[in-house]
Amino acid sequence: MAALVVNAVNGWGLGGPAAVTLCIFIAAVWFWIFSPVEDTYVALGAAVALVISGVLPSESLFAALGEDTVWLLMAAFVIASAVASTGLAGRGAAFIISGARSVRQLAHLSCLGLIVTAFAIPATSGRAALVLPIFLTLRRVLQDRPTVVKMLAVLFPTVILLSAVSSFLGAGAHLITSQILQAAGYPGFGFASWLLLGLPLALAASFLATELVLRLFTDRSDRAEPLRINTARLQEDNPQRISGPLALAEQRCLLLLCTVVALWCTESIHGLDPALVALIGALVVCLPAYGATDLGTALKTVPWSMLIFMAATLALGSSLVSTGAADWLASLILGPVSFFGAAKPYVFVVVVVVASTAAHLVIQSRSARSAVLIPVIVASAGAMGVEPMAAAFASTAAAGFCHTLTSSAKPVAIFAETGGHVNYVPADLLRLSVWLAPLSAGLVLLFSLAVWPLLGLPIISLP
Repeated sequence: MAALVVNAVNGWGLGGPAAVTLCIFIAAVWFWIFSPVEDTYVALGAAVALVISGVLPSESLFAALGEDTVWLLMAAFVIASAVASTGLAGRGAAFIISGARSVRQLAHLSCLGLIVTAFAIPATSGRAALVLPIFLTLRRVLQDRPTVVKMLAVLFPTVILLSAVSSFLGAGAHLITSQILQAAGYPGFGFASWLLLGLPLALAASFLATELVLRLFTDRSDRAEPLRINTARLQEDNPQRISGPLALAEQRCLLLLCTVVALWCTESIHGLDPALVALIGALVVCLPAYGATDLGTALKTVPWSMLIFMAATLALGSSLVSTGAADWLASLILGPVSFFGAAKPYVFVVVVVVASTAAHLVIQSRSARSAVLIPVIVASAGAMGVEPMAAAFASTAAAGFCHTLTSSAKPVAIFAETGGHVNYVPADLLRLSVWLAPLSAGLVLLFSLAVWPLLGLPIISLP
């Protein structure tokens, strides 16, 4: 703190509020990386420190808790609770998996099913919890084929994490990125625009990763042996019905889910805010004598800690932008990149993607990584000849790779050990990451430079 205040007094370009914000920001990052303190506690403490220091008005902190993105996620979790309670997820999984006639088919069909869950369940940890019972059933059915079970154990979290970019609600980091862009004066993203850009990348990354996991964890003989999984075996020990006609509650829930997603995708036509659409959907799904659950039960499934964490990191990220601290940090990295002359926009994009891909090694929380990286990236992109929105999207997409360590992401930890049974060890994750990290980063670079410009998001600014 003292060093930064002296810097401001000497006129080195960092004002008092920016200096205070930067100190709190650095302290928060330090705690996120090196301390065992819970991420939400750190983020909330940083936000309170900003208020006490006078940098952030208290109204702004409490307003962050009322942001429409927070309400959007809360309502989406209520809808997701109803989807899970009806058994639709298990029925869909059984329908997909029972069609597999080989290990390769099983892997790719599972991949497809996992991608679909990104539009029904917010956040990667919620999707992991939803599909864990399906994996446990497959592990029991395939207990005589341990290599296939290990392959599936690695595949499930891998696809969950890589496919999150397909949906605006796929990760809290997506909403944080959009909010920080809006705080910096840019339009941000909506459900439809994110879907247009993210779904093609999610499909490419997920299916390529599926083929990679297949080749790394099964041999040719495993893949050549025929496979047959019938619905009866999947139904064993499953209290919810996974075959036959859809029950009335399942029909209603499926119709509601499709309607909500359709309204999110057509916001430009009807003008209804996505948060309002989600709230209406949550009310409908909890209607007495009609809905699949009641509001009290559904609200108990909402991860309030995550929502508070997101609101606090939004306040921190917005303060970095509004006080000029992000601009000051950006100026530190502009010098070295500027030496590349005409190539500097491309060098900057590569640096952004590589740094975002590797950031999970020091900051485990995906939302925290966005709160740290996006303000600096947005502040520095323009001077590098790069569109800030495109750079922010590329960074957030690249951050979807977080497979190296068990602690890198909750889905990886959830599937590592279940019921005292070790499904894979850290060496398996390192083996996967050696191949998957460059594959993931390369795909994001390819989409940034060749695909997203065709979809209306050029990454290089036109002179």
